[in-house]
Amino acid sequence: MRLRQILATAAGFLAVACAASADTVVLKNGDHLTGTVETSDGKNVTLKTDFAGEIQIQWSAIAEIKTDKPIFVVMPDKSTVSGIVTTEGSNIIVHPVSGAPVQLAVSQVTVVRGADQETAYEKSLHPGILEAWKGGINLGFALARGNSETTNLTTGFTADRKTTNDEITAYFSSLYSTNDKTGGGTIANSIVGGIKYDRNITKHVFAFGSGDFTHDELQGLNIRAIYSGGLGYHLISNPNTTLDVLGGVNYTHENYSATVDVGGFPVTQSVSRNLAGITVGESGMHKFGKSTTATEVFYFYPDLTNTGQYRFSFDAASVTQISKWFGWQIGLSDRYVSDPPILGTKANDIIFTTGVNFSFAH
Repeated sequence: MRLRQILATAAGFLAVACAASADTVVLKNGDHLTGTVETSDGKNVTLKTDFAGEIQIQWSAIAEIKTDKPIFVVMPDKSTVSGIVTTEGSNIIVHPVSGAPVQLAVSQVTVVRGADQETAYEKSLHPGILEAWKGGINLGFALARGNSETTNLTTGFTADRKTTNDEITAYFSSLYSTNDKTGGGTIANSIVGGIKYDRNITKHVFAFGSGDFTHDELQGLNIRAIYSGGLGYHLISNPNTTLDVLGGVNYTHENYSATVDVGGFPVTQSVSRNLAGITVGESGMHKFGKSTTATEVFYFYPDLTNTGQYRFSFDAASVTQISKWFGWQIGLSDRYVSDPPILGTKANDIIFTTGVNFSFAH
């Protein structure tokens, strides 16, 4: 009997100690919640509890907050103050380790971070070049044997590194197809890829530099390299939707070579040209629910060297996550040139891909 009393008393002291070491939120209806204050965006407070995980509480429903450990509060002038937090009426009071308490209206509070969230935020400001990457690898394959003997292979790769100050994006997609039954050999061999760097100048304005590269065997295109630079504007920027527009100038190098039939005789054509042009374009992203993300990028390149001629590129993709690292992807890439120099070749080439996606994040 005495042992039970000792255990009960010890459990009571432990419960009191745990409650004392937790942040406390008192609601206007009288409810008391304990846990760890993680974040606040000025409208809601996220409290991590042992009994219900993370819960969001509206500031308007809160009568009192008291934290057990220092948290970080962003002031109206964007500076950050750290300390134990209490509330008094419609004001929040931060008690630093040293110095006088700082008081401000709850309506002025836009960001609150717990210690772990502040550490992650500080790290996100200056990540290493190999950190903060996310993207995916795509693969599609089709094989037919019997009345037809075709092989189709599509591959793709996307990578994105976005910080508060800049962003690097890279992409690659290819289509390779053969038909051995009819003796046609290679019936498609196209590769497109590129890389782009954005640097924020203000909250909405950014500078960019990019390179777009294309190879198309059946068009006789060995390489088309378009190097662009200029300024852009973030029209929409939120976690679910982004939309950027941009404009600038570009330098284009093209190299073609192919053997074509002219009057029944094989003739080898080779063209190499360097062109100056303008770059205008837009790019966007939208999340549909929790599992599907769609992206698209469009660039238009009017030629200044040969007035009236132009090129454009269009890339779109969607990925539906089946698990954290595995999903299904659909991609579309289109490259158009108004004046293909190789006789008998078409101006437009489209790569459509679908298959599995393996996501990664670092």
